[in-house]
Amino acid sequence: MTDKEILSRIDHTLLKAFASWEEIQTLCEEALRYQTASVCIPPSYAKRAKDRFPALNVCTVIGFPLGYNAGEIKAAEAARAVQDGASEVDMVINIGDVKNGDFDRITGEIGLVREAAGAGTILKVIIETCYLAEEEKIRLCKCVGDGKADYIKTSTGFGTAGAKIEDIRLFKKHIGAGVKIKAAGGIKTREDLELFIAEGASRIGTSSAIKLLAGEEAKAY
Repeated sequence: MTDKEILSRIDHTLLKAFASWEEIQTLCEEALRYQTASVCIPPSYAKRAKDRFPALNVCTVIGFPLGYNAGEIKAAEAARAVQDGASEVDMVINIGDVKNGDFDRITGEIGLVREAAGAGTILKVIIETCYLAEEEKIRLCKCVGDGKADYIKTSTGFGTAGAKIEDIRLFKKHIGAGVKIKAAGGIKTREDLELFIAEGASRIGTSSAIKLLAGEEAKAY
């Protein structure tokens, strides 16, 4: 797999709470230079980034990183993000709802965000696999499909673990038609990038892909 093919699947990411505008600009410039799929940045920077780099595909996060905001709040966040220039939004589910077995509520929340973001916006749903049992992951595959999201995503990168290849394989067996997979967090080598893509991840969220492809050591997501 060529560097270009890998980079076309990368959401070039900077979500640290202390990220400066200077760092965000550098990320955006790299994304345009290396033609990554998007930049994934805090919502507070979405408008500024889109205004500064009109050709950029901006992704941002909703209910991030813990996911326990009310669904209506997440929907409002998504609507504002799109207004600010984001064309992709990555929302975090309420993991407490998973533990309570309230999967209908999760589906409903995804639907709220889907409606608020609009049909033309790519919606990715972060389920934070590190906190879930296998059966919960399987149930969430259905929630993501029923809520009309475009992607199921493994992780925020802020949990106790990131993407695992076993989860990509599990998703492939259980996601609905048309739902894609995004892996994020803990992807540390070129071999990891190639393996996750080969196993079915259409997108990878990482801050390190450009450095990895240059043979440098990966940093935390």
